[in-house]
Amino acid sequence: MKYLHDKTLGIKLPAPDFDVETPCFVIIENAVEHNLVKTAALAGGIHRLVPHVKTHRSPWITQLLVAKGVTAFKAATPREVEMVLESGAPEVIWAYPTTNTAAISRVIKAAIAYPKAQVTGLVDSDKSLEIWLKLLSEQPGLTITLRVDLDPGLGRTGMPITDVALELAERVQAQGKFAGWHIYDGHLKDLDVATREQQFLNLKREVDALFARASQHGMSLDVIGGGSYTYPFWARHTQARVSPGSWTFSSCQHHTDLKDQEWQVGAYVLSTALSTRAGTVTLDAGSKAIAPDIPMTKRFTGADLILDVKEEHSVIIDADVKPGDQLALVPRHACTTTYLYRRALVLGKDGEWSYRDQLGCER
Repeated sequence: MKYLHDKTLGIKLPAPDFDVETPCFVIIENAVEHNLVKTAALAGGIHRLVPHVKTHRSPWITQLLVAKGVTAFKAATPREVEMVLESGAPEVIWAYPTTNTAAISRVIKAAIAYPKAQVTGLVDSDKSLEIWLKLLSEQPGLTITLRVDLDPGLGRTGMPITDVALELAERVQAQGKFAGWHIYDGHLKDLDVATREQQFLNLKREVDALFARASQHGMSLDVIGGGSYTYPFWARHTQARVSPGSWTFSSCQHHTDLKDQEWQVGAYVLSTALSTRAGTVTLDAGSKAIAPDIPMTKRFTGADLILDVKEEHSVIIDADVKPGDQLALVPRHACTTTYLYRRALVLGKDGEWSYRDQLGCER
């Protein structure tokens, strides 16, 4: 087995010992399974996991997780909802409150095609609820349910954790569609675990106050909460199901920020050094190959220093690299990296390499 060394992370990653066209997205199946075991333990059991598929967008990984006992998934796009249902999952939550009629219609169509599965959408406004109810009225008997999305301070989507959210939930319940609540607290990322847990507990007090009022109205208190940085706290202090996603592949960021979770790097971009110029090295992996949403100098590890990133090239400084060398670039953001590839080169549990399909940029 050939290995490539990431000096920044201090790890060695298995690499193909045969010719591969680069840039290439590489997945290590044993690492994915290792990360699942560690994550399920911190989640309080695999039955409490609702993994977010946006990290990997891979049918075979979804099927693997179903076989391991995961029963519910979160998805960000209609295509991801379809993929989860196609993979045999009994439950999918479309965790993207939208007011787009065409997108909602597509998810409803997917639910019709898989009547034995539970499909749930999110709402965070009267407008969103209005569209859902209108479209659902045209499909009597459909078991789609809705959750109210709460904003814990991230400031992106969701209702404030006040009676305004309770009123929206009551309107959903009046239609017989209320499944519970959804909370994503992606802004709680303090590197000190104790500090981050205290931030979560402060949020929990707000949520508990709202839920106390909701219970007086006979409403469900079922909640899907958390992300990669907070799901252990949700598992420890509540009965919620939890929805981390980045555990699947981890990343160079999580390898350092979340050491306590003991995740392994499960995916990277294999890149080839094209040429050298006055102390710099040009690679064949640019912004179309790895983590395009991350600031340039932090986009990946696997090189001493990133000087520039263009569409098809990155320019680095690394005195040890010569033209023709291959590098394992570990992305800071795995989610936006996997989105760039329609297939991945997978090192299977049997030690064999094979190409496997994934969604790429399908929406």
